[in-house]
Amino acid sequence: MSRQQPQSVTNAVRVLLGQVALSGLTAVLTVVFKDELVDSWASGRDELSTTVQPPAFVPVAIVLFFVFAGLAGVLIAFFREGHNWARLSLTALVAFMAMATLAGLRTSPPTLFLVLSLVAVVLDAALLFFMWHRDTSRYIRGAWLATHSPESSTRS
Repeated sequence: MSRQQPQSVTNAVRVLLGQVALSGLTAVLTVVFKDELVDSWASGRDELSTTVQPPAFVPVAIVLFFVFAGLAGVLIAFFREGHNWARLSLTALVAFMAMATLAGLRTSPPTLFLVLSLVAVVLDAALLFFMWHRDTSRYIRGAWLATHSPESSTRS
């Protein structure tokens, strides 16, 4: 598409890339601080729960990162081209990541992971703001009109 992207689209892509980087950092820190995560999880449990296996934090964090990064990478390409379905899909992905973040907070993580979670929530809000900004909506509507106008069907 030869049209100029508005700043809101550029900012949305930047925030999303920041979220991917934060997700990668969180996965790496999950590997590094695995024992602290398990100890933190176990400290809030009573004596009876000592027979319960702690959650497997590392594989979940790694799989979540790769799935998120892969989906985000594909959806960014379509979002930048003005496809509304990509914006809707990214919105659902952000909602899923927010839900995963909140679920992670239920395990009583160490302070470092609480801070990373707060940063992730702020990035979620910023991404939603930029993706649903008035300029982004105009850009997406313009892309749709350009591909569905009578002139575009006669050019094919």
